[in-house]
Amino acid sequence: MAATGRRPPTFLGGRTVVRGSWLRAPARAGPARVTGPEQPPRWRAVITTPLEPELVERLRRHHPRVELVVPEGLLEPARYAAHHPFPRVGADPERRARWEQLLDSADILFDFGPAELQPTLAGRSRLAWIQATSSGVGPLVSRIGLGGGERPVVTTARGVHAGPLAEFTLLGILWLLKGGPHLLRQQRRHAWERTATAELAGRTVVVVGMGEVGSAVARACRQLGCHVIGCTRTRRPAGPQGPADESIVLDELDRRLPEADAVVISCPLTPETHHLLNAARLARLRPTAIVVNVGRGACVDEAALIEALRADRLAGCALDVVEEEPLAADSPLWDLPQVLISPHSASTAPDENARIAAIFDDNLGRFQRGEPLRNRLDKAAGY
Repeated sequence: MAATGRRPPTFLGGRTVVRGSWLRAPARAGPARVTGPEQPPRWRAVITTPLEPELVERLRRHHPRVELVVPEGLLEPARYAAHHPFPRVGADPERRARWEQLLDSADILFDFGPAELQPTLAGRSRLAWIQATSSGVGPLVSRIGLGGGERPVVTTARGVHAGPLAEFTLLGILWLLKGGPHLLRQQRRHAWERTATAELAGRTVVVVGMGEVGSAVARACRQLGCHVIGCTRTRRPAGPQGPADESIVLDELDRRLPEADAVVISCPLTPETHHLLNAARLARLRPTAIVVNVGRGACVDEAALIEALRADRLAGCALDVVEEEPLAADSPLWDLPQVLISPHSASTAPDENARIAAIFDDNLGRFQRGEPLRNRLDKAAGY
């Protein structure tokens, strides 16, 4: 194929992504393709949330020994690109019976099935593996009773959302650093009044949680000249060997917070991280600091955050997640001018399903070959 001279798009987090490439790529031999006479399917995988027909057909071609079932008339419609609503059972006995039969017959689930029946998954003796469409499924897995045993194995979509969330993080920091709220007020007043704005280069950014998302955030900030301090449970490689300039552990966070121009929360929600950014830690931040939350809402004490914002003890915040979703209509966060709110959508890119299907494709091959699955959830740790 002739070279076009164009480079594939690259997220600022450093992850190169060719949009829809998995979907548009020519058919290839899948990782578990069988040679010789055609053999009947050995495993059954049930798709329980929307997935484009083209992606399903690609998976079927790659994995002829897996029967991929898309339950006709049982899935909820997607309201937007890459929407994964859990199906509903409701009061319809026929609908319930169909779902019971599907779940009992499945070796593999793509997502967790109807919310009403999720607590029964632990008792489905045939079920070996669930491929989730999200990254932070630890609390859900624990809540529905799947956290205590080896089976079923749960794999996540870890890594799929790293680039988009790194971009949202930069949007939030730059929006506040460059005086976005002030510019909007001036625009509405039709006021042309020149001013000076701050630079991002040279700022210190503390990233709490250095998984795929936190690492992408760290790389993006470093590319723009920031000094990045990564905070994790255990010390990680830093400097030339890692995504951050420095690596600290959680016990060191309080001491380093006063240095931060921005704090980014990108960690999963666990008992250890619940309200990790509480009133005491918010009080350690300088009044010009910015808070960004792209992890889980309950990692930040929302009441304490609102109090700090109202008292001008923070420059502002950018939130993709909040403690209770959807955010209540009467929440003060809606009306605070120094707050940027995304409705838990900053992670969702139009081609997200192709990326998730690529993980599922890889894992279907691994599953059939008896190899360790990619992105396996550590049920004990919750991520």
